[in-house]
Amino acid sequence: MASAKNSFLQRLIGAAALDAAIYEDVEADRGATAQAFVVVLLSSAAGGIGIHGLSGGPVNIAFFSMVALLAWAAWALVTYTVGAFLLPEPQTSVDVGELLRTIGFAATPGLLRVLAIMQPLAIPVFVATSAWMLLAMIVAVRQALDYTSTGRAVAVCVIGWVLSVVVAVVLGLLFGPSVS
Repeated sequence: MASAKNSFLQRLIGAAALDAAIYEDVEADRGATAQAFVVVLLSSAAGGIGIHGLSGGPVNIAFFSMVALLAWAAWALVTYTVGAFLLPEPQTSVDVGELLRTIGFAATPGLLRVLAIMQPLAIPVFVATSAWMLLAMIVAVRQALDYTSTGRAVAVCVIGWVLSVVVAVVLGLLFGPSVS
């Protein structure tokens, strides 16, 4: 098991590598809450900057960063609700802080969304990072909710992911800038 002495960079690399020991480290370290929050904010900002390549402007960057942040929050809320109350295993122990820390670090692959600013890479980058974040979320949820079943973690994460995509699309359609 990884020690609590892992640096922020080591945690980012381990989270991106889907290293369960890193997620256990983050889960156990209450001091990692601020780090997890920074990861989510930076990942959301990277998404906003990355989408800039599709529809430029600082207002759009801010808007899409906020949409990414709200979509992550929706994903986190649904994951907590489904994982803790609808699909718990007998040994599931829910601590909101532990769950938020682990799923915060699961947003690490989203940092690469900034590469979508290069127009030809935009769609592949968003597709790849979304899939990677889903995989990271599965590892994070399995560790934080003490699941023995990866299948259960997949179900919890996919349900939350679908809802977060719906939230992002609805927000984009209702409040997003027009694309000409």
